[in-house]
Amino acid sequence: MKYISTRGGMTPQTFGHILLEGLAPDGGLAIPEHYPQVSEATLEQWRTLSYAELALEVLALYITDVPRADLARLCQAAYDPTLYSGREMVPVKPLGEGLSLLGLSQGPTLAFKDMAMQFLGQVFEYQLERTDRTLNILGATSGDTGSAAEYALRGKNRINVFMLSPDGRMSQFQRAQMYTLRDKNIHNLAVRGVFDDCQDIVKHLSGDLAFKQRMRLGAVNSINWARIAAQVVYYFWGWLRVTTEPMQPVSFAVPTGNFGNILAGHIARQMGLPIHELVLATNENDVLDEFFRTGIYQPRRSHQTYATSSPSMDISKASNFERFVYDLVDRDTGQVNRLWRALDTKGYFDLSALRSQLTDRYGFRSGKSTHEDRLKTIRQVHEQYDVLIDPHTADGVFVGQQYQSPDVPMLVLETALPAKFGETIQEAIGEPAPVPRHLQQLLDLPQHVTVVDAEPQAVREYIEEHALLA
Repeated sequence: MKYISTRGGMTPQTFGHILLEGLAPDGGLAIPEHYPQVSEATLEQWRTLSYAELALEVLALYITDVPRADLARLCQAAYDPTLYSGREMVPVKPLGEGLSLLGLSQGPTLAFKDMAMQFLGQVFEYQLERTDRTLNILGATSGDTGSAAEYALRGKNRINVFMLSPDGRMSQFQRAQMYTLRDKNIHNLAVRGVFDDCQDIVKHLSGDLAFKQRMRLGAVNSINWARIAAQVVYYFWGWLRVTTEPMQPVSFAVPTGNFGNILAGHIARQMGLPIHELVLATNENDVLDEFFRTGIYQPRRSHQTYATSSPSMDISKASNFERFVYDLVDRDTGQVNRLWRALDTKGYFDLSALRSQLTDRYGFRSGKSTHEDRLKTIRQVHEQYDVLIDPHTADGVFVGQQYQSPDVPMLVLETALPAKFGETIQEAIGEPAPVPRHLQQLLDLPQHVTVVDAEPQAVREYIEEHALLA
């Protein structure tokens, strides 16, 4: 399997090459030359596999330059059940009437990002050892990516992590998970701005090819293809858990801000997984919902991005959206370049002529949820099913319920455990969310963070001073 760029300016590369590179040299995103197809017979053969075994089968389709025995070892290490809480690593939690949660939040940082980051930590270390290299990870987080990446990469000898987060725009628990880490290879930078400012800085510095090469920059955000590939696995896992017949359709409702989580579902569907509909749920920052309703993509400016009670989705520029648009325009790289130039000059682009394809060809539906909607949904799910969900998962449940079909099971992708958003849970049900015992003292620990202006130069100077180059 070789990888090309959504903008057409990269010669085909191996997985090992794009793993360490982040953005493509032309500013686009790496994408496989084709989506491998999974047959009905193969799907049925996968029903008895463990999560680590299933991950091996799916990832082996995309990672062909790593010996299968090595990839199996990496998957076993990433998906060791002892790293995850509960009896089953990714359980299905029924909510009644054909609606269930896919439990993705039982990893080390209590968020679905662990499902990809644990693999990324293993494969990064493997590739760096194999090529005798070091890597400086530059990432941006709206809440969960940062802690999942840092926990997966902390203490690793060949890797430094520089993680940008929006100052004051995450929950107390999310900040504590990141800022209390004291590992020498972890650097937290709180940017005076919103997540989109953080993401813009990452793209600016990653697009400076001379700086990127000199500083040996890589990425853990979902612009890194390995993140997306690892997330594809849990769509297959969920389908295998809730179906009893070959090729039985299933729908997925997915809370998303940066489009990575639902992009993985799109890819699983393109591979042949019988997904009926992919229901995209946003919060008040509804740029993606607007696109899937109208075909017009118009990201908001930083000052127009709301601070909401589902803060990990407080995003107006979805960095993974380009990969989907690439498919939508039939992989026409010229068209992708024209669209992103229009985005830079006019602030929007219009694909309303392709609006019908979004549902008819690709199975997308969308909707948004507000603060009152998520409070009501948290309360409803708690009272009816004795299940406590976090605000982002509540967005998924609220929107997903609007698109349920009587004969098609719907899985809502759980985003995080409610303990990470105690203030909103308290407001919704009148009592705080339970905190796992091993994290009950987290908020009392000293925090270590450097606050910087929302300017690429400030981050550039910090990286130059602290980068791992030897």
